[in-house]
Amino acid sequence: MSNDLFAADPAHRPYVPLAERLRPRTLADVVGQSHLLGPDKPLRVAFESGRPHSMIFWGPPGVGKTTLARLMADGFDAQFIAISAVLGGVKDIRDAVTVAQVAQGQGRRTILFVDEVHRFNKAQQDAFLPYVESGLFTFIGATTENPSFEVNSALLSRARVYVLQSLTADELQQLVDRAVQALNEGLQEGEAIRVEPDAREQLAAWADGDARRLISAVEVVAESAQAAGRDTVDAAWLEISLSQNLRRFDKGGDAFYDQISALHKSVRGSNPDAALYWFCRMIDGGADPKYLARRLVRMAVEDIGLADPRATDLAVNGADIYERLGSPEGELALAQAVVYMACAAKSNAVYNAYNQARKFAAEHGSAPVPIHLRNAPTKLMKQLGHGKAYRYAHDEPHGYAAGEQYFPDGLKPSFYRPTDRGLEAKIQQKLAFLRELDAQERAKNR
Repeated sequence: MSNDLFAADPAHRPYVPLAERLRPRTLADVVGQSHLLGPDKPLRVAFESGRPHSMIFWGPPGVGKTTLARLMADGFDAQFIAISAVLGGVKDIRDAVTVAQVAQGQGRRTILFVDEVHRFNKAQQDAFLPYVESGLFTFIGATTENPSFEVNSALLSRARVYVLQSLTADELQQLVDRAVQALNEGLQEGEAIRVEPDAREQLAAWADGDARRLISAVEVVAESAQAAGRDTVDAAWLEISLSQNLRRFDKGGDAFYDQISALHKSVRGSNPDAALYWFCRMIDGGADPKYLARRLVRMAVEDIGLADPRATDLAVNGADIYERLGSPEGELALAQAVVYMACAAKSNAVYNAYNQARKFAAEHGSAPVPIHLRNAPTKLMKQLGHGKAYRYAHDEPHGYAAGEQYFPDGLKPSFYRPTDRGLEAKIQQKLAFLRELDAQERAKNR
């Protein structure tokens, strides 16, 4: 029996964050990155070869860069030294060299992991380059930034770049299940927490490909649910517990906002007299003309849009004139914008398209950019296939690459539906013509 009186008492066990408890111990535990870790894939082959090489993991936050580096050290039975480029410097590199030399004398390899390696300046990167070249340690860097721009060419040439991808929604939901299982370990049946399918989906969407963010969120919502005496996390509870997603608005004085509402609706309703009345009413009541100018720009974009783009120009010009001249000349410029906007052709097609696109982007935020649309200013990026097979629209008939794909694979939404009013009537005709060219191209390729 242990002499430690608290050894069996869960209340006195050291707290281990959920992310650490879920950190993979073997390659089989890793979720995602199948393009690197699947059978015969490059990183899997590197693990199985028994011969470590210097490498750079390039990818967004929370995709497993640090985890893979630790697994490399375990797989090669190597000493693991981690340096943060945010907090570390040349002294840390020198200390790492000393430790690596001792390990080398004992016949053991060393892996030097530099997190956020793009934060190291040229001098700091040069400081450990000779030791990479001599084989004193194997260098593994992690970066969220393009290594072509942020890593010295000398170091880049000695390290293989592996591109890590954001986790998919299915992979993130797998992690939710693992997280819940870990949280329920050691709990009685009545104490266990359960996450409903709708909450799993929302958590995955909210994490946007970031495993670390997802695990932290699961831990927060599970603990808050248990504290509230709940055994189930559903979509409604997510909205309560992940309060950072909730929007709060300062309602202010009702009369003030009722008047700005009346001004906005009078412009939208194409009544220049009523619009001018409410504008003057607010000026007379002491409303800040700069605030009104800002709202006028919003009205122009939201309710007129591309039916008459000149409305936005007049609203912006009115705001600029007020900044330059003040009252009363500036107020007259704003009044001119009000009258023009009330008389202009109306369209909220862009406004609706924007809202739909925002919602769609939030739900599909992890979809990768198609390889032919990616930027390729460096040799490395060209080798990775970036920009290959891209069709330059200016060189195509009508200046349009008919049938070209601009969305991520598997996505083909439609947001913008122009009206038949004002300039949008011509835009509608143009888009219809381009869709016909697309149809002809598809028919040709069948």
